[in-house]
Amino acid sequence: MQYTIFGLGNPGEEYKETRHNTGRMALETFAKKVGADEWKSGMKEKAFTAKTKLGKNTVLMFMPETFMNKSGDSVRTIVKSKKDALNMIVIHDDMDLPMGKFKISFNKSSGGHKGVESVIKAAKTQEFTRIRVGICPVSPSGKLKKPQGDDILDFIVGSFKKPEVEIMKKTFKKIAEALEAFVERGKDYAMSNFNS
Repeated sequence: MQYTIFGLGNPGEEYKETRHNTGRMALETFAKKVGADEWKSGMKEKAFTAKTKLGKNTVLMFMPETFMNKSGDSVRTIVKSKKDALNMIVIHDDMDLPMGKFKISFNKSSGGHKGVESVIKAAKTQEFTRIRVGICPVSPSGKLKKPQGDDILDFIVGSFKKPEVEIMKKTFKKIAEALEAFVERGKDYAMSNFNS
């Protein structure tokens, strides 16, 4: 079986450690864990690419070199059918989840996420797996402190604060474990054991 994993974000050094690049950072952590952290620039795929084997399965990893709202341009070059999309995993930031949490979901709408909208359009289906990674700070009582209106853009292209970086590193390690379980034991197993 071949799995295709996309870590969404924006290209360029200025966006490297920003909240909108959460998908890319999570994928880089997974790539390191499975020994596939040698990224190559794939011009045709409009992405940085890496590849590994996990058991009998091949895993192709892509970090699109397009801006977030054009993520589908990269997906279109690799995912050619709805059947291909069934084995696609897209990792991205999500303001509706608290920082430190992530959720594996299948066949869901974009929820207003421009990168995911672009992927759905390119793949011509929403029947693929998403790993939604929480980036929203919470109040001491556990309530989401979501930015509103004009503050949203500044928030998502802003960098994580120092204490948040540590939270995210732990989250990325857990996501790496979930991806490994997904590839080796299947989607249902990963969803049952890693969705919190």
